[in-house]
Amino acid sequence: MNIKKKNKSISFNLRMFKDIGIDLGTANTLVFVKGKGIVLNEPSVVAINQNTGDILAVGNEANEMIGKTPANINAIRPLKNGVIADFNTTRMMVKYFIHKAVKKLTLVKPRVLIGVPLGITQIEKRAVLEASYQAGAKEAYLIEEPIAAAVGAGLPVEDPKGSMIVDIGGGTTEVAILSLGGIVVGKSLRVGGDHMNQALIRYIRKSYNLEIGERTANATKINIGYALNPPEDEKYLIKGRDLTTGLPKHVEISAREVSSSLVESLQAILEAIRITLEKAPPELASDIMESGMTLTGGGALLRNLDDYINQHTHIKVYIADDPLSCVARGTGRALEEIKLLKKLTLHT
Repeated sequence: MNIKKKNKSISFNLRMFKDIGIDLGTANTLVFVKGKGIVLNEPSVVAINQNTGDILAVGNEANEMIGKTPANINAIRPLKNGVIADFNTTRMMVKYFIHKAVKKLTLVKPRVLIGVPLGITQIEKRAVLEASYQAGAKEAYLIEEPIAAAVGAGLPVEDPKGSMIVDIGGGTTEVAILSLGGIVVGKSLRVGGDHMNQALIRYIRKSYNLEIGERTANATKINIGYALNPPEDEKYLIKGRDLTTGLPKHVEISAREVSSSLVESLQAILEAIRITLEKAPPELASDIMESGMTLTGGGALLRNLDDYINQHTHIKVYIADDPLSCVARGTGRALEEIKLLKKLTLHT
């Protein structure tokens, strides 16, 4: 009797750790392991030896190589705008992250749930699933990122009441109104943190004749980026290459300049929110007016973004706790509740 109980306990422990939720993002990949929580948060970057095709580094280590590699080494981000642009590299990256997440249980094939952008095509769905199976998954499922983000943010997605989520990631912004476990109306916009970084790169090139990389642009945005009311005296030192002389150069840029460079991206996100609200059934629109909308994703951390959206929509705006991990936490909760998993996942 005791032996049976012991074997049952071992079986339960193995089962507990072989369910994995993945937020496969353009900028970062987060991995949730059932029973452990989020165990991995690394950049979605792979460094490849162009001559041999060998993977040299993945994640944090590969990210450190961006903009610094010799001609034979290429540090790339295999996902563009939230979807797979380079299938083989993505497959190797997913395999690496899965193995790293369950390194102590390498003989156990995991059940994998992956967050994907709203409106992903059938071809893109198959590519994501195939990457998961080739990476060693026993079973693979897909969940739309707005639903996963809403679940991770603690919104009552299963209730007959409207909940609105705005998930701002690296490659996409997903805007959706949910009710009864599904998306009633939603919009996926290929504008996110990367779009903001590129806008800042163009501004600095035009204003200072200075070329900077994505990592520098992202760090500048994180340090002094504001959606609204940037402080007059806040500045940040950036380093790059002078386009005239070709020599290293540094300049000091103000928070106000960074804010002005982000206007186009923010207006695009605001327009997506407006379109979604306009398409919402009157009853759900009324719910949103009462309960407000929730911001998730790394873009939600842009200073004063909640005030910016509120000022233009007159709807209450909340920033989720730890917005960057909402999609990953949402996949984790779905994996923990089998009925929720079956209700929320995409049928392919």
